[in-house]
Amino acid sequence: MPAEPTAVENTILRLIAEAGAGRTISPTEAARALKPDTEWHVLMPPVRRAAVKLALAGSIVIYRKGKPVDPNDFKGVYRLGLPRHD
Repeated sequence: MPAEPTAVENTILRLIAEAGAGRTISPTEAARALKPDTEWHVLMPPVRRAAVKLALAGSIVIYRKGKPVDPNDFKGVYRLGLPRHD
């Protein structure tokens, strides 16, 4: 049974809040929180879609190699966090 988009978004936001300011989470953390058994990998596409939606809304930032990336155009390993005010 696929995870509801709202549940995925809420999980991402909760985990980022728990991580604290200046910290990021891996998208796999969100997938594992939603489906802690061995089948968590099936949630990676919904986690990515939710992350993009939240980033476009300005709620989170998608980071690659420690730098913010365009939510509409990124590849590879990424992390999720709150906007930084450096």
